[in-house]
Amino acid sequence: MAAPAQPLPHRPGSISLFFVVKAAIFAAGFWTWLLVLVFTRTEATSLHLLAATGTIITTLVSVLLGVRMALQRNAARRHAELKRLLVDISWNAFAAAGNAEVETSGNVVPFPTAAYDAATSGRTPGDSNGDRRR
Repeated sequence: MAAPAQPLPHRPGSISLFFVVKAAIFAAGFWTWLLVLVFTRTEATSLHLLAATGTIITTLVSVLLGVRMALQRNAARRHAELKRLLVDISWNAFAAAGNAEVETSGNVVPFPTAAYDAATSGRTPGDSNGDRRR
């Protein structure tokens, strides 16, 4: 039987990437428009100002969205690692408490198991709770 697959951690993906690419395409369009205006006209007009403003804003937006996506990806990776660490800690605590002997010095509180219950009550693990007749 195949080993169960680990669930994949949440990673920001297609939606964030869509907005980053969309902003980058708009920025490329504004850069192209600004360069065409600069090389075809001799004096600065309001179109130059509009193209330059659009270029600056869309470039900044695409960079900020790209940084945000990278930070989200990094945070998702750290969160998945933290969850894995918490599962390991809880499993180790469960295993240590389950393996602890009854005569321990009191450092670990053992989980109630069938063997532990039988040792403290004098019953065997196969006995049922309602059947105490002998």
